[in-house]
Formats: sequence, C-alpha cells, structure tokens
Amino acid sequence: MANKSLDLTGKVVLVTGGNGGIGLGMAQACAEAGADICIWGNNPKKNDEATAKLQSTGRKILTLSCDVSKEEEVEKGFAKTVEVMGKVDACFANAGVSGSGGKPFIEMDTADWHRVIGVNLHGAFYTLRAAARHMVQRGEGGRLAVTASTAAIEGAPRAQHYAATKGGVISMTRGLAVELARYKITANSILPGWIVTDMTEKRIHGEGFMTKVLPRVPMRRWGEGTDFGGIAVYIASDASSYHTGDTFVIDGAYTLF
Repeated sequence: MANKSLDLTGKVVLVTGGNGGIGLGMAQACAEAGADICIWGNNPKKNDEATAKLQSTGRKILTLSCDVSKEEEVEKGFAKTVEVMGKVDACFANAGVSGSGGKPFIEMDTADWHRVIGVNLHGAFYTLRAAARHMVQRGEGGRLAVTASTAAIEGAPRAQHYAATKGGVISMTRGLAVELARYKITANSILPGWIVTDMTEKRIHGEGFMTKVLPRVPMRRWGEGTDFGGIAVYIASDASSYHTGDTFVIDGAYTLF
C-alpha cells in the first residue's frame, strides 16, 4: 500500500529555477505525486520545454518569468502565483547562479560578487519572505526549502562568493525553522554535490573532473536532477510535518570520502 502521507494531491508547489536541472527534477516528482506546480524561470525556451514536460502529468501548471534578484519581481510573481493557483503550500527557493571565470580570490570581481549574492542570497530571502508571509496569513502551515550546496561545508577555492551565499541560506533557513514552527511551517536546506545541470555540465565533463573528481564520488556517477525528486516530495508532504531545520546532503557520499 502506498504511503498516503506522501500524496501531494490538493497541494500547490512553487519551485524557483524550476525549468531545468535540480528544480525541474523537484517539480516533476511533486507533480507526479499529485501537486499542482508553479515554476519560475528566466529562459523562455527552457520555460516552454519544462511546461510541456510537466503538463504531461495532468496537473495544473503555471510558468512565470521572474528574476529573483529583483524584489519587485518576486513580489509580483508570488502574487500572480497565488492569484492563479489559489495558494502555495510548499516553496522551494532553488534559483541560483555560479561565479564566472573561476578567478583567484584576490582577483575576484566586485561586480561578480554582487551578482552571485544578488541571486543566491537576496533572491532566496525575497522568495522565502514572500512565501512565509503567505503561509502565516493563511494559517494552515507550509513548507519552505532552499537549495544550498556542499560548497557551504567544504573549502571552495575560487568560489568564495558562491560558498558564502550557500552558507548564508543554510543559516537563514535554520532561523526560519525556529521562528516559524509555531505556525506549523517547516524550513529545510538541500545541499547538492556535483550534479549535472546547465551550470555545471561543461566543468564536470571536462578531463580534470572526470579523472580527479569523479573517482572521489563513492557512487561513481554524477548526480542528476531526478535525484532530487524524492526529497522534494518528502519535504512538500505531510510526512515531513515534524522535520525542520535540517540540512539534507545529497552528493553520493562525496563529502564523506
């Protein structure tokens, strides 16, 4: 017998950066578990492709263009999501960018620092704040989750701006878990390891990563977006109602080896 606590029928799930990679893996699994889905993304072609894929589940799908680094776009996007979908039960703040160029820290561009902070940290703040306001006002609880990275718990050379944002969202999420528990709202972080996405594909398929990094992954493969479907369904479901403030490391045991 299927575990009914993992049935998302009647729930609405919002995934930022949900038009590809980890975000699409989350959205797809939640739709297959019965949830209606809203995804935010900036690439029109990827948005259309993701919409077509998600619509094959038979669930209600809404796709919006939203730059999460801009507060006004997040506010408008969230209002539109609620207007069309009626509510948001679970919000996955997944949108993110990496640094450009891989420059040494002493040569890191200030503009690039602010770009990464703007999307990864400010964007997560704007998104989670909008979702938390909505959930508190509804009074029916909810789920907040953010995609961090194992870069937050390792030394990440030439990626200090990226690592700083991911460490920041973990700390923010822990604070949310404590503050919002009284409203039956949970908050958790997801820490991916080396995952095949548009952001990482060229790097991890390069000779250096294939010969030096992949052998250090005990599972002996790179992660895929679909590897995040199970954790998304669990977090969005009633099964996780008492599980909050956690950091879910999904990296094929890379950080342990």
